[in-house]
Amino acid sequence: MTSIGKQPIPSPITSKVASVRQQRAVSAAALAKAAGVSRQTIYAVEAGTYVPNTVTSLRMARALGVNVSDLFCLADAAEEAQPPTAVVKPCQPLHPGQAVQLCSVDGKLVAAPAEPADWCLPPSDGVMEPHSRVRLHAADADFGKRILLAGCDPAMGLVASYLEARYLEKAGLQVVLLHQNSSRSLHLLKDGFAHVAGSHLGNSNVDAVSRLFPAPSAALISFALWQEGLVTAAGNPKSICGVADLARRDVRLVNREEGSGTRALLDRCLKRLSLSSAKVRGYRRTATGHLAAAREVASGHADCCLATEAAARLFGLHFIPLESVRYDLALRTQQLDSPALQTFFDAMSQLAFRKMLSGLAGYDTSVTGTRVI
Repeated sequence: MTSIGKQPIPSPITSKVASVRQQRAVSAAALAKAAGVSRQTIYAVEAGTYVPNTVTSLRMARALGVNVSDLFCLADAAEEAQPPTAVVKPCQPLHPGQAVQLCSVDGKLVAAPAEPADWCLPPSDGVMEPHSRVRLHAADADFGKRILLAGCDPAMGLVASYLEARYLEKAGLQVVLLHQNSSRSLHLLKDGFAHVAGSHLGNSNVDAVSRLFPAPSAALISFALWQEGLVTAAGNPKSICGVADLARRDVRLVNREEGSGTRALLDRCLKRLSLSSAKVRGYRRTATGHLAAAREVASGHADCCLATEAAARLFGLHFIPLESVRYDLALRTQQLDSPALQTFFDAMSQLAFRKMLSGLAGYDTSVTGTRVI
């Protein structure tokens, strides 16, 4: 892949490449490939740092299905208006200045927090302002072609990127992830703040959905089976064998938050052993999410946590299986005929996707796509 001759953009030139690319749901990598340049060059053009030559500009315009004049204009022709804003419904308390992603759910614009990775700021559509308003990065973004997926499965990031690259991008669809535990995810679905909610409340998945949604207003579709258990430091230096060892004074636990399926699993195990949570050192110390809990063990801040085998594998930790848990995806029945969700679930049932999920995360995909209720 060749790079273009880079030169500073003269001040009279304004680049609109970023807003057009986002509107067309084209990734920077895909645009770079079509234009024959590097992804870094696309970012430089979008930032207004460099101007591409004529050939590259024409390739970019062709890839995006627009004219070159739609990508670049003279500064004096650019709008001088203030950044556009939109009234939103925050799915949870959000503070002014917080980066958010937006999705249209049931006719309302829902704002979800943009979750940062460990080393970079997250992609976002705008920044929160007071009174439930968002200052948008682009005025012409289409939030109606997005699927808001709430849940705590560590593999959801893989799911979103894989499905978008292989299947959803062709339909102009995107997946926005909202990290929440099982109980909270189901309540967001009930209140109309999510399209799909992930849940792993053990055998209580069906009961939990039935309590929140009168039949037959919700559907439950299996995603995968995963192993959940105790995660310890590599080599298991403290020789932890089971939940009973959590009562030892030399073992420090980091727990999951209330409402999570993992917290419920621990409580069931303690009850079976007639072991009081007060005897577990660290029971009240919590981490939000499987990866966050496993990271505490990997950093030495805790000796043990409960998480998925995939989380343990990611950090190179020791795993002691306790239970095979089915992770299900809930949605409202009225959304079953939605073209976007039909595309999402059709893609999820593809053999290539299930092989990827099994290979990277160690999940059992034999139940993937099976409707439970």
